[in-house]
Amino acid sequence: KPVHTAIDKEALFRSTSVYLVDRVCPMLPEKLSNELCSLRPLEESLCYSAVFEIDPDHRIVNRWFGRTVIYSDHRFSYEDAQVVMDTGEGPFVDELNKLNKIARTLRKKRFKDGAITFETDELQFKVDELGQTLEIFVKERKEVHLLIEDFMLLANREVATLMSQKSKSLEVPFPYRVHDVPDPDRLMDFQKFARELGFMLQIDTPQQISKSFNRLAAEAKENDKLRLLEPLAIRTMAKAIYTTNNIGHYGLAFEFYTHFTSPIRRYSDVLVHRILEANLHGVHREDKANLEARCKHISDRERAAATAERESIKYKQMEFLKEKVGQEFEGVISGVIESGIFVEL
Repeated sequence: KPVHTAIDKEALFRSTSVYLVDRVCPMLPEKLSNELCSLRPLEESLCYSAVFEIDPDHRIVNRWFGRTVIYSDHRFSYEDAQVVMDTGEGPFVDELNKLNKIARTLRKKRFKDGAITFETDELQFKVDELGQTLEIFVKERKEVHLLIEDFMLLANREVATLMSQKSKSLEVPFPYRVHDVPDPDRLMDFQKFARELGFMLQIDTPQQISKSFNRLAAEAKENDKLRLLEPLAIRTMAKAIYTTNNIGHYGLAFEFYTHFTSPIRRYSDVLVHRILEANLHGVHREDKANLEARCKHISDRERAAATAERESIKYKQMEFLKEKVGQEFEGVISGVIESGIFVEL
């Protein structure tokens, strides 16, 4: 049930934290998001946990969800954890290596089942105290990032699977994260364009599409010319949304998926936590129409946040280039539209 407090109403209104280049607009007040709800080392914190027992062959043999008290022994940055994994030395090296082996198995199975990968470049900005852009560089996605991602995907998937099986007779309404198959007309246009660049795309079945897209992602790493196709391929894809009507998640190749792991920055996850808690020891049904309306609002706010984040990046790029008028750079044409061309520096 919704909690009728000022904080909760405002959190639903915002629905998501927004990450601009030089600031964060949090969904929850900073006293909560940065302090009380932040997982700090060597302190006890109240948590909601998804606990998995995994056998030596990396199969899940048991799962448990519920309220916990967590005591963190150590807080890694991504960079610090990657150094430990690379060198084989440092705190919790055995635990990190074991987790990484399990994550690799989960990842391998996902791609075998038809998941799609596109490694789009994520920009990072170095700004001074006044917010002026000093440097722009591409964020490197290392194995430790994938490790965290794989375990978050596991928790999200298992919560959604549990809720989908909750009641055999009457549906228990739940906010799923769904992703539809690509638009057929866009796909055919893309297939023609890809052929002009020498890349043959098979699009007769959803399985063929995901295999072709993954082959493109792999070949684009070796062939700069094919990199032009990656953003166009992404544009043929449907957008993931929140809804009570589950159609599965095509891009991840999951039959059931939701967002459970980030209730501090996404209201979808707050809903998921509440509905999961209400259904762990019985059956609780939200009004489906009311829940669907909230899912639509959250999806709309997510799109607005993504637009703001893109505009923020564009603004900071222009601010950076303003000081470089008159200089010459080598660039790659990364897109062509009726009104002009896109060039990547």
